[in-house]
Amino acid sequence: MKLKINKGLNLRLAGALSGYDACHAEPASCAVVPDDFPGFTPKLLVKEGDVVMAGSALMYDKFSPEVCLVSPVSGTIKAVERGERRKILRVVVENDKRHESLTFDTKAPLAELLGKSGFFTMFRRRPYDIVPPSGQRPRDIFVTAMDTAPLAMPLSARLPGDAAATLAGAVRALTSLTDGKIYLCVGGEWSYGDIPGTETVHVSGPHPAGNVGIQIANIAPISKGENVWTLDVVTLYRIGRLLKTGHADFSTLVAVVGSEVAKPGVISTYMGADMPSVLGKFVKDTPCHKRVISGNVLTGTVVSPADGYLRFPYRQVTVIAEGDDVDEFMGWANLSPAKISISRALPFHGLHRFFSPDARLQGGRRAMIMSGEYDKVMPADIMVEYLIKAILGRNIDDMEALGIYEAAPEDFALCEFVDTSKLPIQQIVRDGLDFLRKELE
Repeated sequence: MKLKINKGLNLRLAGALSGYDACHAEPASCAVVPDDFPGFTPKLLVKEGDVVMAGSALMYDKFSPEVCLVSPVSGTIKAVERGERRKILRVVVENDKRHESLTFDTKAPLAELLGKSGFFTMFRRRPYDIVPPSGQRPRDIFVTAMDTAPLAMPLSARLPGDAAATLAGAVRALTSLTDGKIYLCVGGEWSYGDIPGTETVHVSGPHPAGNVGIQIANIAPISKGENVWTLDVVTLYRIGRLLKTGHADFSTLVAVVGSEVAKPGVISTYMGADMPSVLGKFVKDTPCHKRVISGNVLTGTVVSPADGYLRFPYRQVTVIAEGDDVDEFMGWANLSPAKISISRALPFHGLHRFFSPDARLQGGRRAMIMSGEYDKVMPADIMVEYLIKAILGRNIDDMEALGIYEAAPEDFALCEFVDTSKLPIQQIVRDGLDFLRKELE
């Protein structure tokens, strides 16, 4: 099966990887952040000073106690940081570098094994883009094996050469969770062939072709009352390893990229690693203010380079200029060829070059302009402008009719990027999904 995406936009940014050879960086500490897992209501199981192994449960879900967030490394609970109303912000584990790992019972039912090992929290359910509630069965499961986000490292490059058999074992296990199909969406760099038990879909096109929400909308759209689960192929491989060895693997390859990185590269570390160990000597020694993003420039989370941590999905760190120290003639109205624009009316539009954008808003927020600009970068059958208005108006009927069940914030990241009204579209969609879930479930 082939799927060609025509709409979208590939951002040509400076600071891309030139190779995928990785060097190891042992983190001093790792953190688990509950906010990275929408739909997970954390209840704490540990306290400061407790000794844990990799795979030890740190929190469980209040409404699905069998689903846990676990420690990615062995060590001691360094801090339990809380915010307003004692909300758990993050649990920090000091790494003892012994790599002691909990052994799981691989003969247990798969849902129970995934819940205890922490891998169940890496699934997402559509609608609502949340960690799936336990006890449900999805119509289908979508596995994405491609990442088209700016400066992203291909997902298949994160797998060893002999991964096919392990992936096949994981797929056989996943068939117990659904009566429907398991779709595997792959890009041009995929070299593992067809995995038995999956329906392979070869996807091509610009970003967001690699977003699983776009793939669902173009392959098997979701109707009201249905739900599908999603995960990436690296998580699928980890599940296969867990079933083989009884140990959960929380190591990850992180691409450190961006215009403010001296030499973009890949490091091997652990999920939730502290940012100083990830960045190392990658960042340029220049006086300009820098923004460190855990993730890509469209959907990532801004973190502190001094005391921040790698955030889910734990595979990329982007460093760009902040822009708050720039003194530019005419500001946002400057027609500099160094600026990115999708408008053909501006000079230098047709020149192929790599850009080094900063984090400035480049304009002011204003009422939504009905210009159809979202449609140029949205390859799903969604009328974005009307959906955003329905969400802001909390009109449930219109939200359902306009396709919110297939929506996730990341699918609207390009719409937010090209938006002349400077609306926080991803946050609007997240708020709309949370509101809809609260009203209907």
